[in-house]
Amino acid sequence: MAGITAAAVKAFRDRTGLPLMDCKRALTEAEGDEDRAYEMLRKAGEKLANKRADRDTAFGRFGMYFGLDKDAGAMVEFKCESAPVAQNEEVIQFVNDMAQQLAANPGATTPDALLELPSISQEGSTLGEQKADLFNRIREVFNIGRIVRIDGTCGGYDHNASTVAGVLLEVEGGTDEVAKDVCMHITAMSPQALRVEDLDPQVVDKEREILREAALKEGKPENIVDKMVEGRLRSFYAEQVLLEQPFVKEPKMTVGKYAEQNGMTIKRFVHWELGRD
Repeated sequence: MAGITAAAVKAFRDRTGLPLMDCKRALTEAEGDEDRAYEMLRKAGEKLANKRADRDTAFGRFGMYFGLDKDAGAMVEFKCESAPVAQNEEVIQFVNDMAQQLAANPGATTPDALLELPSISQEGSTLGEQKADLFNRIREVFNIGRIVRIDGTCGGYDHNASTVAGVLLEVEGGTDEVAKDVCMHITAMSPQALRVEDLDPQVVDKEREILREAALKEGKPENIVDKMVEGRLRSFYAEQVLLEQPFVKEPKMTVGKYAEQNGMTIKRFVHWELGRD
């Protein structure tokens, strides 16, 4: 321990954020060389992360990057072991760094490729190194799940309550606030498609068959059943299709009408709930 002062250990701890005894041990083994000690701790952290890789990561959040003043939007699914870690300020910074870099780099099509990009908030580090540094200090397993990038103007919303969800919405026109309203509606109502024609035809045919059988059992004349079924399908569309759903803030109008009245065209949306593919 000769030459390793308490001040040196404290300074190294301030740099790494790791427990005092870990810092003291690493500095001692590295004979006071901070960079060497830091590398030793990093490698030790990698080994620990590999040992814990099979732990359940049922909590997390979504990294978001969007705005009507931006040319692209992105969303990244981040999973961890506990709810408090998902609310950690450094974790939030990290997941948003990932989303921002994903939006700026269309070639990063996988989580591994994304982690090779430079960190936004930690100069001189990659996102992967930023992730490893967080693990070393928090000692919880982090997994990067789904990632999506939309090349176009986007609104967005991330919901971090009993259900953790993220919505990325590609639009033309409107405002950020209108886009957020629609994203919040999507979070609440979980539409399956943007337009009627986007629904799976097999799903629609199945629903049409169910409605037809129900109408016949009601004793309706067969010559009007098909017209009745098509009318009743409108209720099905109002449940499944975003543009046909009653808008949660103004139930007397559809989401499509709300967007139209605010000069916004909705082009597509991505709605994810944490851990549900």
